[in-house]
Amino acid sequence: MTPRSIGPDKLNQLRHVRFLKDEAGIHALMDRHRALLAPKFDQVLEIFDRKLAGLPGVSWTQPKGGYFIRLEVPTGCARRVIALAKEAGVELTPAGSTHPHGKDLDDRTIRIAPTFPELPEVALAAEGVALCVLLAVAEKQG
Repeated sequence: MTPRSIGPDKLNQLRHVRFLKDEAGIHALMDRHRALLAPKFDQVLEIFDRKLAGLPGVSWTQPKGGYFIRLEVPTGCARRVIALAKEAGVELTPAGSTHPHGKDLDDRTIRIAPTFPELPEVALAAEGVALCVLLAVAEKQG
């Protein structure tokens, strides 16, 4: 159908209107999303606070919505953190994925997406990422 249509998918838009009904329906759906996602974000933020707070050059966002936490690590460490995480079995988005053309010239930014895994997996992954940050920073300091 897509090649034959020059505009938005009107049938899918109609399905959304019928399902959500009105603004209250949208808010109710978003509340259900929040109920599923907020504990995952809270878990990651709590672990980062416990493991990484005060580490020079390390910070992260405290989002009030959305699907990502932006983790900033010292310059030159993001690719190493992601490689270490992969070795430990934690899959992260590629370094630089937050930047135009995927190029983070400072190699600092990591996008954390705790939305898909179940809460126990999110906690393990966040612990793993925090340990990978600590290791990458220690390696860089020599």
